[in-house]
Amino acid sequence: VQLVESGGGLVQTGGSLRLSCAASGFTFDDYALGWFRQAPGKGRQGVSCISSNDRRTWYTDSVKGRFTISEDNAKNMFYLEMNNLKPEDTAVYYCAAEKRSGSYYPLCPHEYWGQGIQVTVSS
Repeated sequence: VQLVESGGGLVQTGGSLRLSCAASGFTFDDYALGWFRQAPGKGRQGVSCISSNDRRTWYTDSVKGRFTISEDNAKNMFYLEMNNLKPEDTAVYYCAAEKRSGSYYPLCPHEYWGQGIQVTVSS
């Protein structure tokens, strides 16, 4: 399993970015997919996830209405569309995946990780 993020960068407050995660070595059917972020001096935080069984989506409160997670099974890619960005969104963003197993159906993944990509929102 390999995950590679792209699409980060520097943007002004109110701007938009779309993060992409290219996945290889697995298909999405049985996997939870997600985006996490880590700001300087803080722990890693879940941002948005797609559950492994019914594909329902979850968002942390601070990004609801601004961020959208999506997947493209044909391309083996998933995305995080980020709109109305704020300085507090500045962080290294990671994509992640985890396979469901038996009766364990993860909502947010914690098994496989990308290398991370910087998103900086200037005020």
